[in-house]
Amino acid sequence: MEKDSQVLSGADIFFECLKREKVEYIFGYPGGAVLKLYEHLYDVDFLKHILVRHEQGAVHMAEGYAKASGKVGVVLVTSGPGATNTVTGIADAYMDSVPIVVFTGQVPSHLIGNDAFQEADIVGITRPITKHNFLVRNINELALTIRKAFFIAATGRPGPVVVDLPKDVINSKTKFEYPVDVDLRGYKPIYKGHTNQIKKAAEIISKSKRPLLYVGGGVIMSGGTNELALLARENKFPVTMTLQGLGAFPGTDDLSLGMLGMHGTYWANQAVNNCDLLISLGARFDDRVTGRLDTFATKAFKIHVDIDPTCIDKNVIVDLPIVGDVKHIMAEIAAELNSPPDTNEWLAQIKEWKKECPMHYDNDGRLRTEFVIEKISEKTKGNAVVVTDVGQHQMWTAQYFKYNYPRSNITSGGLGTMGFSVPAAIGASFAVQDRPIISISGDGGFQMNMQELITASYNKVPVKFFIINNSFLGMVRQWQELFHAEKYSFTDLRASNPDFMKVGEAFNIESYSTENPNEVDSLLDKAFSINDRPVLIEFKVVKEDMVFPMVPSGGSISDMIVKRLNPKRMT
Repeated sequence: MEKDSQVLSGADIFFECLKREKVEYIFGYPGGAVLKLYEHLYDVDFLKHILVRHEQGAVHMAEGYAKASGKVGVVLVTSGPGATNTVTGIADAYMDSVPIVVFTGQVPSHLIGNDAFQEADIVGITRPITKHNFLVRNINELALTIRKAFFIAATGRPGPVVVDLPKDVINSKTKFEYPVDVDLRGYKPIYKGHTNQIKKAAEIISKSKRPLLYVGGGVIMSGGTNELALLARENKFPVTMTLQGLGAFPGTDDLSLGMLGMHGTYWANQAVNNCDLLISLGARFDDRVTGRLDTFATKAFKIHVDIDPTCIDKNVIVDLPIVGDVKHIMAEIAAELNSPPDTNEWLAQIKEWKKECPMHYDNDGRLRTEFVIEKISEKTKGNAVVVTDVGQHQMWTAQYFKYNYPRSNITSGGLGTMGFSVPAAIGASFAVQDRPIISISGDGGFQMNMQELITASYNKVPVKFFIINNSFLGMVRQWQELFHAEKYSFTDLRASNPDFMKVGEAFNIESYSTENPNEVDSLLDKAFSINDRPVLIEFKVVKEDMVFPMVPSGGSISDMIVKRLNPKRMT
């Protein structure tokens, strides 16, 4: 029954708005300032509330849900510490352009600014890390504010929006009017590219000899993977992807160069150094991609396509900017491109670079992360949602897992948030039911949000939790070895790590552990056969392994380190 023009409480309006926004899941944790909302939630039947064990976990779950589904993730928490606990997740979503709406409880309006119990200025705290945020001062503004929040989060360049709800607003009453259309002064995302810019791009592309498509997460967010595939394949353009762009173009395609940048493939970085045309599609020229700016793609004419005009010329000055939705613009360029360049010689050169420095790892009978990732990739044929944490395992997964489908790669990129994978994988499992959901964490990052295993266990989500345990904070240890005189200061976890099998079992999760490469196949088969509940496997891998290639921080991508000069073995 429609409730338009009825007099409703703020709590009723809140849920009626969520219903109109077609919200399916809400990740949250109750508390005093939102008790009226939770009272109403008890009787709500159109969505499912997922009780988390920490508010940071709620935001990462909403991110995982949003990244896997393309829909807006929703969070509900209380005031004070409940709100401040969301800050890391909000910053993560902001850096990676993830559409989420975070509803925070707030003390009654008349107590704001009085240091009331569990008061925090969450609007002030999150202003630098949100696309927008609101403090609802009046019950008459509630419905419009919620509508604006979802509109802002999902349109243009997506991002997090915070809506702060004072207790008195939730309890007040007013006539409900749902605003279908939203008109925000100064916020008019551009979707179609400028005709003249499109024509210029097509003309420049047709005259190039060594073009390269540099693809970011924007292509996936826009739903433009089919347009990318057509543009690349019909014109034989090589494709390299950022960490967030993996999955935008099939990793098994001959035109795929894999990831570029700090831990990118040798041949992708060589292609960047030697291309005469770099076409950036939904990417932001992150420092982990470019290395030293004065040495980045110096031979190339640069075209930058992005829906966010503030991204253009922010890090790298480009020759031809095109503002708009990358899905539309790729199609417009393809339609305008009548005489594509001959790229056969260019592709042959890239093949030579692949032979010159292929991806490889030692095979000495010890268990290595690269081997585990390769096995996972083989068994899933790239058709899985892989949620990585942050560190060495994240880079090895980017290098060795062949993503063949969009929204398969979920990871924390811009902020690099350890503790991301466990909750984000749980969130993704509510969005995707027809593909395996795999969480891959290092032993350090896993412990940062492992309390959410109870959320997985209670909800019987079929997430495969894989722990890559090298008993170190591996990426930090790698930097300590290479650049900090081998002083492994507070990165050695060998004496303090828990028994991860017992941890899993304590949460009622079937758990396994191995350090034998010969057991990996059977354990993975066991994990993929369990589809009605979570499962955990600890892989005890080589402690001293390092991720290569690697570009030193602040260095040029021409200065790639491709192997360890002085092999070490830790005992």
